Amino acid sequence: MYRRILKEVKEFKAVSLITPVFMILEVIMEMIIPYLMASIIDNGVNAGDMNHIIKTGMIMIVIALLGFLSGLAGGRTGAKASAGLARNLRETMFNNIQTFSFSNIDKYSTAGLVTRLTTDVNNVQMAYQMMLRMFVRAPFSMICAMIMAYRINARLASIYLIAVLILGVILCFIMSNATKYFQQAFPKYDDMNASVQENVSAVRVVKAYVREEEETKKFKKTSENIYHIFLKAENNIIYNAPIMNATVYTCILLISWIGAKMIVAGSLTTGEMMSLLTYCMNILMNLMMVSMVFVMVSMSSAGVRRIAEILNEKSDITNPENPVFEVADGSIEFRNVDFAYKKDSKEPVLKDINLRIKSGETIGIIGGTGSAKTSLVNLISRLYDVTEGEVLVGGRNVKEYDMEALRNQVSVVLQKNVLFSGSILENLRWGNKEATLEECEHACKLACADEFIQRFPDGYETHIEQGGNNVSGGQKQRLCIARALLKKPKVLILDDSTSAVDTATDAKIRKAFAEEIPNTTKLIIAQRVSSVQSADRIIVMEEGRINGFGTHEELLETNEIYREVYESQTSGGGDFDENGGE
Repeated sequence: MYRRILKEVKEFKAVSLITPVFMILEVIMEMIIPYLMASIIDNGVNAGDMNHIIKTGMIMIVIALLGFLSGLAGGRTGAKASAGLARNLRETMFNNIQTFSFSNIDKYSTAGLVTRLTTDVNNVQMAYQMMLRMFVRAPFSMICAMIMAYRINARLASIYLIAVLILGVILCFIMSNATKYFQQAFPKYDDMNASVQENVSAVRVVKAYVREEEETKKFKKTSENIYHIFLKAENNIIYNAPIMNATVYTCILLISWIGAKMIVAGSLTTGEMMSLLTYCMNILMNLMMVSMVFVMVSMSSAGVRRIAEILNEKSDITNPENPVFEVADGSIEFRNVDFAYKKDSKEPVLKDINLRIKSGETIGIIGGTGSAKTSLVNLISRLYDVTEGEVLVGGRNVKEYDMEALRNQVSVVLQKNVLFSGSILENLRWGNKEATLEECEHACKLACADEFIQRFPDGYETHIEQGGNNVSGGQKQRLCIARALLKKPKVLILDDSTSAVDTATDAKIRKAFAEEIPNTTKLIIAQRVSSVQSADRIIVMEEGRINGFGTHEELLETNEIYREVYESQTSGGGDFDENGGE
């Protein structure tokens, strides 16, 4: 897990390796200063040797400057290494997410992915920087200080050793208790982010139903869950400081008391006593640094596991070794197809599907909610793979194609239409980045979008807000249809993509399709019979099976479900767009 994270250090290996070197140099300089200070006191002040004081003082200044520069360089390289790791982690995670199939994406919530890319990576960045700097500096400083203290007086230095051992055991106990709470806390961020995302994206519904107070309570509950978990963790960590201070002052008192007796007895000098006290503070403060590193590592460990999950996730759908890049035509065939979203599902979503659609045909798909209409068309562009059987496009199994080549020729306007922040023209060119303004205008005319775009003051340069919140549902659908048409696909799938447009406009769009793109196979999922009755043939879906397949007239005679839907929708005078396409 940690090895996978460290692979993302990449081009920052050099600065990652040199940071500990600078930290060690800084520690060495710091360890020399108390030793020189003792020399100034014993051989300079007590002996009245001014030359020794000046000479040793100058050396101390140089040593202090070198230590300062080493620490500064270590800080800069450590920051560069940790920020670089964070950048690479986010980039690699994002790139891997882009390769996910729909089945991979279904495993994670949007809020969870956002938390992993932000909060979890930030924690890993902080932990990595502390590992490079503090975790190298503190133990090395403790060891050097202990060696220097033993060189001066082994008896007094033993006080440090006992204190370090006792503190080490206590801090390990505190950290182990705190870690379990940190591991519980960070997954809770997913719930909080999900609550915020849901509320903000549906803010119009929240206000329409006057649900602000209830949403506030829901967020407060989620936020308090995180608060209570962190409080439990912090209640363990707060013992660090008082225990550390008590140990430091106890060591100082013991060293001062025993050291004073030794000075009187002549077995210890005043300078050596000062050095020992300095080393005492150094050892215990560095132990505190080590405990801080453990806290940060504990906080980031849950994040490391969650990040590694995304990095190690492999797409369920991949290109074959020698993919086919050319789709011959828009013919579609389903052969004995079964499909389930999860491999261990007891009941498949689609069962025993057999279909043959000619290139250029217009096929309507109708059925009740949950009848697997969307699941059926998702298999054509290989957004999911079949569980059993095979799907053919242009006479070849979809698994034989290069996925990009297939999806460029099988254009899908999904049930949930999405526009991105930017101009209308920029959104349209998602379908074809090389499309000219004239091509975009033509596609918009086919989708009946040109009429409302021309009414905007900025026309095709009109800015679309994130999610397309400044256009109506019907306008958004028409822009998405135009975007799909710009791909000039051999198969066009409209997944209930005209549900938000009026029936007259729906009829105009169907008429334009019939006249302008006759060679493109068109699959139209709809809830309105009027949207599909002029299709060459119509598929009637029921509970994941094909209940009927034929023309409008044939189904009225032979299919009970279709006849009931038709009669329920046309009773009372029929659709008002009866002549809408004329």
